[in-house]
Amino acid sequence: MKTFLLLIGSLSLFFGIRAQTVTDIDGNIYNSITIGTQVWMRENLKVTHYMNGEEIPRVTDATEWSKLTTGAYCNLNNEDLKVTTYGRLYNFYAVLDSNNLCPADWHVPTNNEWMILIGFLGGTDVAGGKMKETGTEHWSSPNTGASNSSGFTAVSAGSRNSKGGFEYFGSYGDWWTSTESDTSNGSHWGISNSSSNIYNVSFNKKYGFSVRCIRDFTTKIDTSTERFDRRNN
Repeated sequence: MKTFLLLIGSLSLFFGIRAQTVTDIDGNIYNSITIGTQVWMRENLKVTHYMNGEEIPRVTDATEWSKLTTGAYCNLNNEDLKVTTYGRLYNFYAVLDSNNLCPADWHVPTNNEWMILIGFLGGTDVAGGKMKETGTEHWSSPNTGASNSSGFTAVSAGSRNSKGGFEYFGSYGDWWTSTESDTSNGSHWGISNSSSNIYNVSFNKKYGFSVRCIRDFTTKIDTSTERFDRRNN
C-alpha cells in the first residue's frame, strides 16, 4: 500500500494534477488551471470590491443598469444563490477600472490572450467544447461537443443586456476581455450550448458578462498547478 501511495504521489507531481488556488480581496477562493503557457481561474469571478478596497456598486434595477457609465456588477437574475456556481456579471466599465477587478498578480485577459488560449486548444471551431463543463446541470441540452478536456470548466451564466434585462441563462457563456473595440463597445468571447465553437463579438459596454482572470505572465508558474497539454487534446 505504501509503495502504491508513493507511486500515485509521483505521478501527480509528474503530470501536474495538483490544483493551486488564488484568493480575491473578498476572501473568495478560486482554483486555477494551466493551459499551455497561461494560468487561468477555473471559476467565474465573484468579487464585490476592487483591489484597492473600493466597493463595486451592485445594481439590481434594470433602468439604473441601462444608464451606467461607470463600473457595476449584478448577480445572475439578481439571485444570490447563483453566485457560488456562476459567479457575478460585470459591465465593461468595471473591467476597465484602474482599481482592478482581479487579485494581485492576476488581470482580466486581453483579446490577444484569449486568442492564445483558443489557438492552443485547436481554434475557434473546437475550443468551446474543450472549455465547456460536461453534462446539462449548468448548461441547457444538448451542450454540443462539451468535453472540458482543457479543465477550463465554463458554465452558462448568460448575460445582462444594455437595457438591464437578463438573457440566455443556460444557453450561452460570455466573458469580457480587457480590450476595447471602440468608445462604446468592448471585446468579448462566447460559447453556446448548441455548438463546440467559440466566437468573438463586440458588445456595448453596458452589457453584463462573466469575467475570468489570468495570472500575470511575469509571475512564476508553480509546476504543481493543474495543467492541460496537447496530450490530453
